[in-house]
Formats: sequence, C-alpha cells, structure tokens
Amino acid sequence: MEDYEKLGSFYLGRRYDLAKKKSNKELFLYDSKDLVTHGLVVGMTGSGKTGLCFDMIEEAAIDGVPSILIDPKGDLSNLLLTFPDLRPEDFAPWINDEDARRKGKSPADFAAEQAGVWRDGLTSWNQDGDRVRRLRAAAEFVLYTPGRTAGRPISILKSFAAPPPEVMADGEALRDRVNATVASLLGLVGINADPVKSRETILLGQLFQHAWTQGQDLDLAALIQQVQSPPVTRIGVLDLESFFPAKERFDLTMQLNNLLASPNFNAWMSGEALDIGRLLHTPEGKPRVVIFSIAHLGDAERMFFVSLLLTQMLAWMRSQSGTNSLRALLYMDEIFGYFPPIANPPSKLPLLTLLKQGRAFGLGLLLATQNPVDLDYKGLSNIGSWFIGRLQTDRDKARVLDGLEGAAAGRSARFDRSVMEQVLAGLGNRVFLLHNVHADSAEIFESRWAMSYLRGPLSRDQMKILIGSSSANEIKPSLETATARSDVPEPKTLLEASQTKRPVLPPSILQFFAPVRGAVEDQALLAYTPGLIGAAQVRYIDPKTKADFTDDVCVIAPISESAVSLDWTKAEECSVAVDDLEKTPGTGAFAPLPAAASQPKNYEKWTKSLVDWIYGERELTLYQSQLGPLSHAGEEEREFRIRLQQVAREQRDAAAEKLRQKYAPKIASLTERLRRAESAKEREAGQARHATMDTVISLGSTLLGAFLGKKALSASTMNKAATTARGIGRTVQQTGDVNRAGETVEALRAQLDDLDIEFRSEKDSLAAASDPATEAFEKIHLRPSKTNIAVRFVGLVWLPHAKQADGTLMPRF
Repeated sequence: MEDYEKLGSFYLGRRYDLAKKKSNKELFLYDSKDLVTHGLVVGMTGSGKTGLCFDMIEEAAIDGVPSILIDPKGDLSNLLLTFPDLRPEDFAPWINDEDARRKGKSPADFAAEQAGVWRDGLTSWNQDGDRVRRLRAAAEFVLYTPGRTAGRPISILKSFAAPPPEVMADGEALRDRVNATVASLLGLVGINADPVKSRETILLGQLFQHAWTQGQDLDLAALIQQVQSPPVTRIGVLDLESFFPAKERFDLTMQLNNLLASPNFNAWMSGEALDIGRLLHTPEGKPRVVIFSIAHLGDAERMFFVSLLLTQMLAWMRSQSGTNSLRALLYMDEIFGYFPPIANPPSKLPLLTLLKQGRAFGLGLLLATQNPVDLDYKGLSNIGSWFIGRLQTDRDKARVLDGLEGAAAGRSARFDRSVMEQVLAGLGNRVFLLHNVHADSAEIFESRWAMSYLRGPLSRDQMKILIGSSSANEIKPSLETATARSDVPEPKTLLEASQTKRPVLPPSILQFFAPVRGAVEDQALLAYTPGLIGAAQVRYIDPKTKADFTDDVCVIAPISESAVSLDWTKAEECSVAVDDLEKTPGTGAFAPLPAAASQPKNYEKWTKSLVDWIYGERELTLYQSQLGPLSHAGEEEREFRIRLQQVAREQRDAAAEKLRQKYAPKIASLTERLRRAESAKEREAGQARHATMDTVISLGSTLLGAFLGKKALSASTMNKAATTARGIGRTVQQTGDVNRAGETVEALRAQLDDLDIEFRSEKDSLAAASDPATEAFEKIHLRPSKTNIAVRFVGLVWLPHAKQADGTLMPRF
C-alpha cells in the first residue's frame, strides 16, 4: 500500500462497484483536513459502522491528531487491543468466552482462530504488524471511566472552576457555559428544570455567574453553602426572599448535599482534572487518544458528564488559534438522546456550538448513530462528510435523505434525491456512501480491516488489567486546591501564634492581600500569614537568534526572624495574579509579623537584592527547532512541540495541495493523450486485420482459379493478381501504422511513468521533513542584563489559610 499518511490522507478502504457487487484495487483515501468540517457515520447494527469509525480514529492517530472519544456503549476500549505480533497468546486474555462456547472451542483454540482471522484480515487489506506498531507508537491510548474506578478516574471539580479569559470575555460563551453546567448538575439530582422558568436554574446560574465574574472557583460544597446563604440579595427586580424563600431553598440544598454525601459521588471528585489541553497530549507533547467510557453510568450521570465534557471542549477550543488543518478530533459513538430534533437536553447547545464553530479552530467532530430519525438534522446541516451505510427501514432512509438534501441546500449544491435513494438501497455490509461537500460527487467504498481487535465491550476486570499499573486504585485524589508551601509555618504553630488584629505599619510599606478562594465556613477560622512579594518586568535579548522577550516575574518569599530575614532563593512563583491582589483583607486572624518586615529601609535593600537574584538566577530557556522556529517565553517544551506539530501539519497540507495542483493537470493531460493513442492503436489494428483478410481472400481465389486448369492467365486473372498485389501493399502499410501507433502508446506510458516517479520523489521529500514530535530541540539559555530588569514593587503580602475539620490549615489563595 502506498504511504499517503504523511500527506494527510486517511486510508479507509477501497472503491466499490455497486453493479459488480465487489471492490476494486483502487485505494479509497480521505483527506484529513476534510474532517475539519465534521463527519457523520450512519448505519444499522451489522453495517460495519463501528469498524469504519475505528479506521478513522486509527488513521487520525497515525497522522498525529489527538482524539477525545465518548463511549456510551463500551466498545471503544477495543482501541487498546492492538497486537503487532498477532500471536494467539496476545488475543487470549481478551476473547469473548461466550463466543468460544457457542463455537464449541476451547479458549486457547478460539484465541488462535481470532489471531488467524485478524492476520488474514490485515493482509487482505495490505496491512501487517509493522503498521500496527506504527499505530501504537504514534499516540498514547488512555481509558477513563468517569464516576467509577474500573479505569482511570477523572475529576469534574475543574468543571466548576472559573472559565478561562477567552470565555469570560465572550458574553454568549459565558452564558452558554453557565447554562450547560447548571442544567447538567440539576439533571444529576433529578430536576428537569426549564431554563427560563425554573427558580433552581436561575438561582444556580446567578451563583455561578457571580463567582466566575469575580474570578472565583466553585466546588459543590461551596455551591451548597451559597444556595443556603447566597452572595446576591436580588434576582431581577425582586429581592431574594420573594423570589426563592430560604425554606424552599433548603430543599435544593438538601438535594445537592445528598449528592455530595453519596459514596458514589466520591469517584467524581478524584483522579486527573478534566483539562482538555492536558488530556490531548502527554507531558512530552505526544498526541493521545483519550477514551471516556460511560456505559456503566445511568442516563442522568451520562448526560451530566457529556454536557460538562462538551463545555470544557468549547472552552479549550476558544483558547486556540484559528487553523484550516485538523488539530483534534472529538468522536461520540452514539449520539442518540444527546442531539434530538425537538427536546433540548444540556448536551445539545454545546454540541451545536461545536458543530458551528469547531471548523474555525481545527476541531473536527465525528458523530455516529444507528437511529437517524432521532437526530436534529437542522443542526447536522453543518456537517460536511456523511458516511452512510446499510439502513434498516424506509423511514431511516427518508430521514437521511432529508439531512443530505438540507446539507446540500445549505451550500447551494445540486442534490438528486432519486439517484441517491437508489444508491442507498444497494449498500451492503461494510459498504458506505460518502457524500462529501469537498468532492464533486458521491463516492462508494468498502471499509478496510481495523487494526484494533474488535471483541466488543470489556468486563470490569478486563478494564483493570488493560490499564495495568495505571489502576484507578493507585491514583490519588486530585483536589483543586493549592498544595502546602514551604513558606507556610506548621499548622499548630500558625494557629496558636495568630492574633486578632493585623499589625500597624508605616504607610510607605506596600501591603497586599491575596483573595480568598472558595467558601470558608467560619471566617473566624481564617488566618493570614505574611510573605514578601516582589514583581518585576524582565527583558531578554539575544542578537544571535533575534530573540526579544519580556517576562513578568512575580514571586513570594518567606520572611523570618533569623539573621538573614529574607532569602530570594527560597521564593516561589505567585499563585495569584498581581492585578487580583486586594488592598483590604477579609475577616480573620493574623500571624505575627517578623520585625524586619516593619522597617521601610529593609524594603529598599530587598528591592536591590531582588534585582541581583533575578540577574543571577532567572534564566530564560528557549527551544529552537532544526527548522528554525523558536519557542515563546515561558513556553514549555511540550507546548512548543504541540504548536510545531500543528504548524507542520498546516504546512504539510498546504504543500500537499500545491503538489496535487502541480501534477493533476499534467497527469490528466497525459492520461487523455494515452487514452486517445490507445484508441488509435485499436482502430489501426482493426483496419489492419480487415485489410489482411481481404488480401488473403483475393489471393486465394486467384491461385485457385489458375490451379483448376486455366492454361493461360486471362486478362481478368491478371487484373485480380494486380489487385491482390495492391492489397498486400496496403496490408504492409496498415501493419506499419499499427506499429507506429503502438510506439506512440508506449512513449506516452513512459512519460506517464516518468511523471509518476517525479511526483513520488517530491512527495517523499515532503514526507521526509523533520518531525516536531520526535526531533531534538536545541536549548538556548538567556540571562538578562541588570539594565533590563525593572522592579515594579516589593511589598508585604498576607496569604489566607483556613482551618480544616482535621485541624490542619490549607492555603485558600
């Protein structure tokens, strides 16, 4: 098989001839960038829909495109079942024992049979173990089980955190985020609330809006407290008690509290954060295929998680730069119930927004269903690629035709419904019709054999075996709170030494207060500890690489009573933005202030020592690619690698398109000339055969007449002989014409072969470009000059901590 993968082509199968009911040798390739306008796969059970979707996910992984996969049925875990050596013992742990029993075979024999089936299947589609290895090496495959511990758990706490600045700056995006979060949360506690009329929806929406606009994160515990004692006094023009009395709010408080107290809900609070940017790539920048298996959840829990995941995808998408190339893939294996034509579940609005806006950011959606009558086809008119397999009922076919017609009308394209209906009626298993807005006409193909072992849903024990050392039991809870810091005194010492009032200091000493993050049950248990904050702007210049970066430095250092009261080498990066620092504190106690921090002259000395420390210790590390690009200031190697991969993909797609445009007219012209030459050759050959036959007949009759006894050659015999001679001459001439036509055909074929070799050479040089995913970057270390260090301020900062139920103090900033 020709390797078009580095040119952004997905190998999906072979073209199929409906009339002959079989595929031909021509490969069917799908441009990855066409998936930026999204795809829909429709087909009944047994149509091969799952296999085709696996093919596309596998091809995307090989192409370096990360994927987020939502798995309501439990089938997608099969993507982790890839066996390059195709040995029976590789298949043995994963076979379906029930299938083996039905066939009357032992597990070992059935595993050997499955290994043979997969080996033969791959071979028949020009694939082998090496291609399976390439798939495994291209991306990391990870399985998460939200709300359960069978696979890796995922924490939904981040879903209640304040959205990124891109969302906060967009009023519509923020409103959509609030609405989806509230609707999914209420659905989880069994409240199917109207988004306009429901008091619960409006109140929770106000609480989320209020907290997020102030830059505050919420967790479920804080939300429960705010429902009981809201930070707002009016809803619209009504006071809070008139709109939603405290006694009735208590019922909502109890429902949310029951959810929080439920042992099952603990699984939602532990594990890795639902951070799309971190999920899509490994710390080293390698793309990931992330599977969220939700088959074990109830309907309300599924809707809750899917809605939160889609809103997180929206927030991540809006933080990306625009692109025409495929950046990431979002796939949902069965969208029945999540995108209905009439109802408006919490998942529908974010899904519709992703369909409308995803193409601008390189996010491709791939949706699959076997129930086309249950989809909102007005929304699906945003989809550019329709993969249609065998359908079960006339009603399904009619709805699909309606969707195709609507998609064509939206793009002012011609659509022949009757012809399309005949094509749909002739589709068989694993045979699909592709209606692609980027192509001139519909195409029919047979999907290739999947590299993954499609054994069906895995059991809970198999999932635990599959994730191996990454077992959920080994993953510690990941609370969205700051970790303990080296400059924070021991909890008991801080609590016992705290005093009621903060110290009185000279007005020349700048004082700041870190804002309190999250809710504190008892403000009397809030304690502030002092630190020294320093902020500066540092410029790094390197004439060699022409790098010129400005970095904002903000650090907090502990203050002590020792001889050396301040040491900047013990400073830690600020967890609070400078602009978020407050001038007045909240209610709480204050720890004693070291004497050195109350003397203004020390702050001048500390300002100078801050410059010395930045000059000596603050080094800017940049990464430079072999191709020339330089990383941004503060950009980690992982982010730089991810950015270069996207740039390389965009450049590759553009170069591939130029290559196609360059060679397509030449190939088309030579192909047409070759067609005409072969027609001419066939015509000359036909004429030569006809002339030869006439000559043979004429010559035979002349000789026969002479042989039968004419003593002398008559005049007519002489004329016939002359005519026969001329016929022989024409025959020789016709034979020469055939030879010359054949030489023309061979010459054109040689030209076409030369052009193909030239194309392959250019294609191979394009594919051989440096791969940002694996190349070794050069590290460039820059240090600033003292003249390029501008200190903004050095002052005293008070950091809030809260006493926990177990007596420990946790940072709340």
